[in-house]
Amino acid sequence: MSHSLRYTVNCSLLFTELPLLERPRAARDAGFDAVEFWWPFESPTPPQDEVDAFVRSLDDAGVRLTGLNFFAGALPGPDRGVLSHPARAEEFRANVDVVTRIAERTGTTGFNALYGLRLPGTDPAEQDRVALENTLAAAGAVARVGGTVLVEPISGSAGYPLTTAADGLGFVARAREAGAPNVALLADLYHLVVNRDDVFAVVRDHAAEFGHVQIADSPGRGEPGTGRLPFDDLLRALRDGGYTGLVGLEYKPTVPSAKSFDWLV
Repeated sequence: MSHSLRYTVNCSLLFTELPLLERPRAARDAGFDAVEFWWPFESPTPPQDEVDAFVRSLDDAGVRLTGLNFFAGALPGPDRGVLSHPARAEEFRANVDVVTRIAERTGTTGFNALYGLRLPGTDPAEQDRVALENTLAAAGAVARVGGTVLVEPISGSAGYPLTTAADGLGFVARAREAGAPNVALLADLYHLVVNRDDVFAVVRDHAAEFGHVQIADSPGRGEPGTGRLPFDDLLRALRDGGYTGLVGLEYKPTVPSAKSFDWLV
């Protein structure tokens, strides 16, 4: 790979052969010093001993937690986030407090707020209003730890309203206009390609604005080299376009996770 970007390993998709609390050590043993997770608990407000065990697993492994999802309901599953769900606003706000406390202990600064699906019988405008209010509240909370709320277009879920980079950037712009400068796009290149975005044009025009980048190959969402995406060119374009952050390895390995990094050689 002819670029200087560094990687963080998404331990919610990689190393799933192992119990969750053993995955940070496995990532470290594979040569990485940074990891990210989806929300790693069943509840938006888990018991303190579960939070302590999670933080301890990172400390014991000697890895940095660089990214964490806010509670997103059933993921993977039917929800794909709760940011825009009016009946779950209180649940989301309670989760923000837990996320912020984890950030204070780990130094994490990237927080993915998945938008959630459109709800039958609910006015989309009301969902958009709730999503913006929740985003502003989350951005205010994580600002105390130097954090950024990340907004991610995704694929594979009918009814998810943010599918392209333009969709995500539009919501980011509304949040910033409403007073939250620490909201940014999470550009998952896999999702953008699947949703037929011109990913090279998106990178060319917006790389410096990205709050975070994640990758998987397409088709299939496997490790780079299992599909057709030209990652060397894409990651070099990211660097040349001004992106200086980490690249999240958020793929479904087609081989045991520890063997799925051969493409990095």
